[in-house]
Amino acid sequence: TTLNIVGATSGDTGSAAEHAFRGKDRINVFMLSPQGRMSTFQRAQMYSLVDENIHNIAVEGVFDDAQNLVKALSNDLEFKRGHNLGAVNSINLARITSQVVYYFWAWLRATDRSGAQEVSVTVPSGNFGNILAGYFAKSMGVPIRRLVLAANENNVLDEFFRTGIYRPRAAAQTLATSSPSMDISKASNLERFLFDLLGRDAERMNSAWRELDETGSIDFTSELPRLTGEFGFGSGTSTHADRLATIQGVYEATGDIIDPHTADGVKVARDYVEDGVPMLVMETAKPAKFQETITEAIGVTIPLSDELQQMLEAPQHVVEMAADEKALRDYVSANAVR
Repeated sequence: TTLNIVGATSGDTGSAAEHAFRGKDRINVFMLSPQGRMSTFQRAQMYSLVDENIHNIAVEGVFDDAQNLVKALSNDLEFKRGHNLGAVNSINLARITSQVVYYFWAWLRATDRSGAQEVSVTVPSGNFGNILAGYFAKSMGVPIRRLVLAANENNVLDEFFRTGIYRPRAAAQTLATSSPSMDISKASNLERFLFDLLGRDAERMNSAWRELDETGSIDFTSELPRLTGEFGFGSGTSTHADRLATIQGVYEATGDIIDPHTADGVKVARDYVEDGVPMLVMETAKPAKFQETITEAIGVTIPLSDELQQMLEAPQHVVEMAADEKALRDYVSANAVR
């Protein structure tokens, strides 16, 4: 049995997948990432690997371009079966299922300590994976009062939850920010939530997606009361200035250093705090991965272990590729394990 994993990453989960499968027999990983859109640390985590079964592919464009290529290959069942393709990261529902556990555990711990009956959770969100797991946990009975989505300047999802209009942006309008793992315009996991929003009606879902293809947006304004009421969602946007101020404020108050994505979450969470309801924020990454922003915010350089310093200085191995489906097909076909 062989497996060729084809995935796309905006910065963090790609390296997790690569380190999990590096050196494994009969498994290859083809990980697409957006050229120039990740931090120095994130690139080093992935591109410094020398294992023969790890293939880093830097795609021209943004994360959405890379994700579209992965979906194109996955939707071609003949190619998928012929090359034994598999998926990782949140495009794979197994990852979402595993994350559901976070919410059960977090509710148990938070209510043990506070005596509260329910909690709210704020999630810095890019591909809508982690917060989708929260929605599933809430649907399974975890007493979550509110699920709050924190966006950065690429705030397509904040616009959706505030207005009911879903309007993904083109690559040219997707900004490069200091919380790069959230630089996503068309979150693939939102489709899984919208299926529930539309009553799990496949024809309504197909009709909505035809509307998106034809007009560039979908109007869900009639469902807006359910988004905030029945489903309990809230949302907000955080900017670079907000990230800096939040990192600085948390550091001065507690001595803890949080990464820029977590800072987006903390900033947005403050607008939804309610008396008697603990507000939890999902921490997303190690701050050392985003040293430039941390230094800008608090003037601190986070010390790295010798191993991590060597990783940053190691030669990098990456193939640059246009956002071209044929080029990716040819590369996977030439390098797939059979």
